[in-house]
Amino acid sequence: MLCMAVLFVRTCIAQESSIRIIDRPIVFDQQRKDLSLDYLARRHGIQQSEPYIKPRMIILHWTAISTLDSTFNVFNPSVLPGRPDLQAASRLNTAVPFLVDRDGTIYRLLPDTTFARHCIGLNYCAIGIENVGNNDLTDAQLEANVQLMRYLKSQYDIEYLIGHYEYKDFIGTPLWKETDPNYLTKKTDPGKAFMKNVRKRVKDLNLKGSPLQAE
Repeated sequence: MLCMAVLFVRTCIAQESSIRIIDRPIVFDQQRKDLSLDYLARRHGIQQSEPYIKPRMIILHWTAISTLDSTFNVFNPSVLPGRPDLQAASRLNTAVPFLVDRDGTIYRLLPDTTFARHCIGLNYCAIGIENVGNNDLTDAQLEANVQLMRYLKSQYDIEYLIGHYEYKDFIGTPLWKETDPNYLTKKTDPGKAFMKNVRKRVKDLNLKGSPLQAE
């Protein structure tokens, strides 16, 4: 069970370079576990005994929140605070395994393959990376995302890299799993320019993008 904890630094080896990740776990109590398993069953049609994923995709986001601590406080509760549009689908709070601060510091909020609610239709197979900020993401965040993607690709069978704004392009593909065809939201994060720059930096990883768009 995960809970609030003193920060500590873990160094991971990604391919031939090192990546510094600071563990700052959000609450993952029995309530969050139960809500995660319920979400997997009701929204994705997947019955499991434990809330873990087999990642095939990385999805990049921005928080639309200006500070690390404010973002952490939003993700930390097990139950979604407010957001009636999302509450109608599930009380499970949104979260991601990784949060990148403005200075490029990478925080791990959950173990890499823990199920987290961050992208309709694709949560069950996607690791989410949130970037603190909006359409003003920094060069340091770009560099951190590139390092993190190289680490994740070295650890897991990752095939796809997309921005959150591209998620609806997977509707109708074998990867799409959402039981309610009307449950959709409009997204623009993390911005097309940011995604273009990231893709240039990780071109050698040969990750697939949106099935409908080529950038």
